[in-house]
Amino acid sequence: MSDPSSAPAAPFLVLRPGDVPERLEAEGLVLRRWRAAEEGVRYAAIAASFAHLNPWAGWAERLPTEREHAERFARSLAWPNAGGSYSFGIFAADDRTALGMAGLHDRSGGGAVEIGYWCHVDHLGRGVATRAARALTALLAGLPTVDRVEIHCDEANLRSAAVARRLGYRLDRVEAAGVRAPAESGRGMVWVWDCPGRPAA
Repeated sequence: MSDPSSAPAAPFLVLRPGDVPERLEAEGLVLRRWRAAEEGVRYAAIAASFAHLNPWAGWAERLPTEREHAERFARSLAWPNAGGSYSFGIFAADDRTALGMAGLHDRSGGGAVEIGYWCHVDHLGRGVATRAARALTALLAGLPTVDRVEIHCDEANLRSAAVARRLGYRLDRVEAAGVRAPAESGRGMVWVWDCPGRPAA
């Protein structure tokens, strides 16, 4: 659950211009690039879900001020941002109700792209993260430059790991990752989806 707006530039980008559409519709969800006028919508979602996010997200150590959020939001509007990430809002079918956020993080090189996600606290238990991650997995798996898709989460984050497991990702490894949020164990799980027709890592 890292903050893609503050990530360093990726040295070996996998995704090419035009690979990532600004809007996806799947399973009753709309995943799309944030609009400049939605700064308040995004901040309200983060504020409402802060207690839910804080134990697991290093970027949610404290609730940002509205000014701090405005700066982060401005960076998130770039497609991709300077760190090689694409930030999606997850919306209900009405295209207005914010259900969470998702991101594609092109910062690992080696043919890998990471998916990140979180769900608004008011919409937990409805498969929002699973449906969003499934749509992004399908998108990436269809791109010829992507060899594998990854989901990273702390070993103690059972909810996030359940999404990867539910979608058929394999647990590739558990490695020391440091503690960046209060509930983390410091052991990072790396879940992998091997793209058909390309060799497994």
